[in-house]
Amino acid sequence: MTLIKSISGIRGTIGGAVEENLTPIDAVKFAAAYGTWLRQQRSKENYRVVVGRDARLSGEMIQNLVMNTLVGMGIHVIDLGLSTTPTVEIAVPLEHADGGIILTASHNPKQWNALKLLNAKGEFLNGADGKKILEIAESSDMTFAEVDDLGVITKNEAYIDIHIDEVLDLPLVNKEAIEAANFKVVVDGVNSTGGIAIPLLLERLGVEAVKLYCDPTGHFPHNPEPLKEHLGDLADAVVKNHADFGIVVDPDVDRLAFMDEKGEMFGEEYTLVACADYVLSKTPGNTVSNMSSTRALHDVTEKHGGTYEASAVGEVNVVELMKKNNAIIGGEGNGGIIYPESHYGRDALVGVALFLSLLAEKKMAVSELRASYPNYFMSKKKIELTPGLDVDGILKTMESNYSHEKLTTIDGVKIDFENSWVHLRKSNTEPIIRIYTEAPSQNEADTLADRIIEEIKAIANI
Repeated sequence: MTLIKSISGIRGTIGGAVEENLTPIDAVKFAAAYGTWLRQQRSKENYRVVVGRDARLSGEMIQNLVMNTLVGMGIHVIDLGLSTTPTVEIAVPLEHADGGIILTASHNPKQWNALKLLNAKGEFLNGADGKKILEIAESSDMTFAEVDDLGVITKNEAYIDIHIDEVLDLPLVNKEAIEAANFKVVVDGVNSTGGIAIPLLLERLGVEAVKLYCDPTGHFPHNPEPLKEHLGDLADAVVKNHADFGIVVDPDVDRLAFMDEKGEMFGEEYTLVACADYVLSKTPGNTVSNMSSTRALHDVTEKHGGTYEASAVGEVNVVELMKKNNAIIGGEGNGGIIYPESHYGRDALVGVALFLSLLAEKKMAVSELRASYPNYFMSKKKIELTPGLDVDGILKTMESNYSHEKLTTIDGVKIDFENSWVHLRKSNTEPIIRIYTEAPSQNEADTLADRIIEEIKAIANI
């Protein structure tokens, strides 16, 4: 059982001991710390926070704890109920709220939940703000409202529809071409809120949606991380239904992956590549992704005359660099599309609409589209951390061992070889070291990852 406190929020497993897991006491303490931080930002009479959740089993319990903690601090709450992370993000500025909280553990299994925290722009908190909230939580320096000053909870369950309206209003979403293409698509909503939002979006675009695991019960039918090894049922459904392609999202709908008409993965890394290709073809400019993402985005960006740059891993880091470089699209290689024309947050609904627009205009099969992009293969592996393991020391040793190669150390250690790369970093959301590699073939990527893992084990004596 695990509780992880970081500048990006608090994430843990449900049940067990206080301070070791995400218990009701931990949820209340962290929500109160966020409320305290919020009131420190500016002095005003009324504070408002938007709160929504994915469909995981603990979601309603954690949301009620969080909302009523904020009420106890005199903060008004707009309750979106079952929602998505990008939906909460767009709701914050539309509601003129002071911040937002999404109750979701993203791709983690059902025993996990988390509080993701937003600022008044509907964007994730930066490192300094996240650190301050952690300090407040540890100090217990929190004051609650008197009885006449309690906050009020207001329900507003219209925001998924509002979100879809916002997506359809984007100038580059070619609704007419999409409707004319008569697409048939299988949607795997992993029994969470993507099963609500994605079929509704497709319906509005005139796309036939075959629903697979779209009942938001929170009983995930497979590991909720949208990777090939978890998606056998989607592959079978795409082929059986003679669909044009398949769509899968994670439980909070900020990650997006596609499957081609043959039941083969389009490649999670290539979600951003395809969407960027479409956007750049219409509005040339710069792109950003994190340093664990495929080189293919760099290649596509340069093809359209733009400049590509890589940030440290983490959505807030990608957004910061996008703003600095005026990037017109960016994101993360895990299927996260950030399109500033909509908002500065990963958004699977935006990604679906852009991808459909590209496909409708190109009039080609998804497998043909994938074949048109530079071909790189990635391996994503991990090492479970054990107590007492000196991760920083391990990374320093690896840095020293490869000092003759091109190194980047703004986030762990990335080693760039001539035709491949490896990125080693400690996860912000799980007790693991991530080992990402990319090479011209899957065998080369896997072999490189396995070699690095053995080197790490030798250094750590594990």
